[in-house]
Amino acid sequence: MKPVIALVGRPNVGKSTLFNRLTQTRDAIVADFAGLTRDRHYGNGRQGRHEFIVIDTGGFEPDAGSGIFKEMAKQTRQAVAEADVVIFVVDAREGLSAQDHDIANELRRLGKPCVLVANKAEGMQDGTRLVDFYELGFGEVHGISAAHGQGIRSLVELALEPLGLPDPEDEAEEEEANNKPIKLAVAGRPNVGKSTLINTWLGEERLVAFDLPGTTRDAIAVPFERNGQRFELIDTAGLRRKGKVFEAIEKFSVVKTLQAIESANVVLLLLDATQGVTDQDAHIAGYILESGRAVVIAINKWDAVDSYQREQIQRQIETRLPFLKFAALHFISAIKRQGLGPVWQAIAQAHKSATRKMSTPVLTRLLLEAVQFQAPKKSGMFRPKLRYAHQGGMNPPVIVIHGNSLEHVTDAYKRFLEGRFRKEFDLVGTPLRIELKTSHNPYADKEG
Repeated sequence: MKPVIALVGRPNVGKSTLFNRLTQTRDAIVADFAGLTRDRHYGNGRQGRHEFIVIDTGGFEPDAGSGIFKEMAKQTRQAVAEADVVIFVVDAREGLSAQDHDIANELRRLGKPCVLVANKAEGMQDGTRLVDFYELGFGEVHGISAAHGQGIRSLVELALEPLGLPDPEDEAEEEEANNKPIKLAVAGRPNVGKSTLINTWLGEERLVAFDLPGTTRDAIAVPFERNGQRFELIDTAGLRRKGKVFEAIEKFSVVKTLQAIESANVVLLLLDATQGVTDQDAHIAGYILESGRAVVIAINKWDAVDSYQREQIQRQIETRLPFLKFAALHFISAIKRQGLGPVWQAIAQAHKSATRKMSTPVLTRLLLEAVQFQAPKKSGMFRPKLRYAHQGGMNPPVIVIHGNSLEHVTDAYKRFLEGRFRKEFDLVGTPLRIELKTSHNPYADKEG
């Protein structure tokens, strides 16, 4: 499960610059979720082998009375509640302020691990201007420059250190050795019917009624078995046990959904037929694709719409989610238990595709046949030469192609190759990534 880091501080101390530095992007991965302000963004960060989620909050004013400032304070408290560790950002050039004291008191009250950083500290060799910040009571003050990238690596190491994260490679080896069940996350907007669908599954499948301990820190994982296949349902709808009955609460959390997607093998993206495909649906779908997860799309409440609405939503899926063309599409009614059987078949097929083993001889044969059928376009005097291919990973499957001048291979030609590979190996419901590696010509640097 990816750890979560929240950036907190008063306005204009450089939180957004630090966010962009940590995520190596200028845009939040997920934005415009219902009920969130524009100043609260989520992004992916990476430090060595460890990945994490970063939350960029708006300027924090704990005593904000009303209006947008009150909403921003509310959103910041929510971000802190979702986080594993907080990075408290202050301004080294402006110095300590009364508002910094207020934020420090609020963070102590919330009780999360906190790292204090003084941004804009470039050029402050002696560090004397950082001394005042020790008054805040968070121990060591770490001077950084988000704009220039100074001190960022050590900051992340410091923030992640108390979490005691396991080595990702060790986790992967352990998971493979244990032959774990298929991890399934149900993702979607609030009120699309996640709770109803989950409760229907639990009633039909008579799952063992307990929370699997130690699986995740925030999401709840529920084990169950269907037709001899073991699954682990990673809840994003706030699933809770109540006696022998599971009570699903539609309490939407962005972080919880992102973490569930990251830790899943397959994601069931649930859409609402009565609402159509919204921006929020597209954001979630985009994150699933970026995470490389296998995906099945289910349109819920299909029984509640007429033929015109059905035609409209199918058109919206084609235009708003074109990047998920590889995903199986199913029309269901969770409340009436209609269409659920084919969804399970699609989930199993998506997982099988995501973990498909593809032999090097077959991949190379397919590659050469594709080149013979349609060669890549020349770029100037050079035509890319594709020589052989092998598998470079699973979930999602990765195909590595070796050759010469491959930097000139167009995206259109990569899509052509993807189609050939998909058809041969029957890859449905999973992204497929193609990596091109150009061989170095040993004679290129020698004089003739």
